[in-house]
Amino acid sequence: MEPADDREGMIFKVEIVTVDFKNELHTSGLLQVLDSYASDPIGGGEPLRDEVRSRLIAGLKAHPTTLALMAFDGKSAVGLAICFFGFSTFHAMRLLNIHDLAVVPERRGEGIGGALLCAVEEKAMENDCCKLTLEAQEDNVRAVEIYRKFGFQDFTLGDSGPTRFFAKNLS
Repeated sequence: MEPADDREGMIFKVEIVTVDFKNELHTSGLLQVLDSYASDPIGGGEPLRDEVRSRLIAGLKAHPTTLALMAFDGKSAVGLAICFFGFSTFHAMRLLNIHDLAVVPERRGEGIGGALLCAVEEKAMENDCCKLTLEAQEDNVRAVEIYRKFGFQDFTLGDSGPTRFFAKNLS
């Protein structure tokens, strides 16, 4: 059990586990937490489409660099981190990208996101990664504050400005 936060003298405990894609409790929890994030205005405001839900678990399981962690309070999934290992050419070492970090709305502010970040960092260190990467929307102030608190900063090379994240949809 990982202590998630100390709020008003109470320790909220969650268990952080590596997702077992053969475990129904893990996979249904992952879909539930990710769907709650997608449905939130900061996540796009739309629940996951049925076609995405039907492909997601098999796709994550089949992807060779997936690392997924779940936060459970008892049998209730309350948070997740979906990550993918990559490679840093400037360090010639593995890196770990946090692709999704989400906590169910009713449990935000309890330190669950921080507990997940700590667990992700531990996994990255166990796998000899040189760094963690992630992206966040500028207007997601709560997430940006948490990431900065945990040591994340804008990425720059030399005297350049911050690196920007770009995407091009192919569908």
